[in-house]
Amino acid sequence: MELPVGVLAIYGALGLWSGLLAYSIRRKAFGAFLGFGILLLLYLNLRYFLEGAPAGIAFFIGIYDFLNNFGLSEGETAGGMASCVDNACTVWGDRFSQHSSWGVAFYDRFANGPQRRTNLLYGHIAFNSIAFVLMHLQLLRPGTGERASRHKLIGRATFGAITFGTICAMLLAAEHGPVTEYGGIMSTLGFASMSLCVYGCAVMAVVAIRRGDVAGHNRWNIRFVGSMWGAFWIFRVMLFVLDPLLRSWEAVALQLCIWLSAPLGIALAEFVRRRPARSEGFVASSGNRTQSVVA
Repeated sequence: MELPVGVLAIYGALGLWSGLLAYSIRRKAFGAFLGFGILLLLYLNLRYFLEGAPAGIAFFIGIYDFLNNFGLSEGETAGGMASCVDNACTVWGDRFSQHSSWGVAFYDRFANGPQRRTNLLYGHIAFNSIAFVLMHLQLLRPGTGERASRHKLIGRATFGAITFGTICAMLLAAEHGPVTEYGGIMSTLGFASMSLCVYGCAVMAVVAIRRGDVAGHNRWNIRFVGSMWGAFWIFRVMLFVLDPLLRSWEAVALQLCIWLSAPLGIALAEFVRRRPARSEGFVASSGNRTQSVVA
């Protein structure tokens, strides 16, 4: 059986990214680390559009299959794992026949679900990806002088994109009640909490600038960036670690990631913001004036 080269490439990219993080911490300059994360996010998300949602989901599940099956003998399973029809929900072929139950449900809901659900997934991925890229463009350009109008334009586009992305996410989450593999109603509430963290920070940034509170606007924008990194990358890294550790309990690892990832992202952003020496590429400041994301 051929090995899934794409998944192996992701493992290599994650290893390289970890080394880049260590290097960035030592140099106290995070521009390259953030740029690599943006490119990796786009690579993962674009697969859904290039290959279709089922294939994109199978690739995503395949990233977790190796560690989730590590240590299991042939035919052995765990309480939080399940199989899927024809083993179509993974890119590993017949090598792994057991997958996280959330992954099996994730694949089935979009491989065999209504087109409306798939369209909402595409909308969520597309608009959140746009917002993710645009918010970093704003970090590199302060909203002053000749750049003020462009700064506002990009900021409004960012806010519009995250608005549509969040709406799509909540419409999807509203259907999670009967999906026990996700955690049922706790999944719906958890994604609502995540959306509140992300969208709430963006809204508060807009409210602050409308009141003329530039400092408050900047603070909330930094938290917005943190929440977005938390909702995407901290979520996936946490799941990468917790899913194999908690594979005997259905939906426990997923629930922890849903509820904790965005708040952890905000907490990390706040920690960086409060440090005397702020990191290049994450927060650029001059005196008390900090570049903003949503105008």
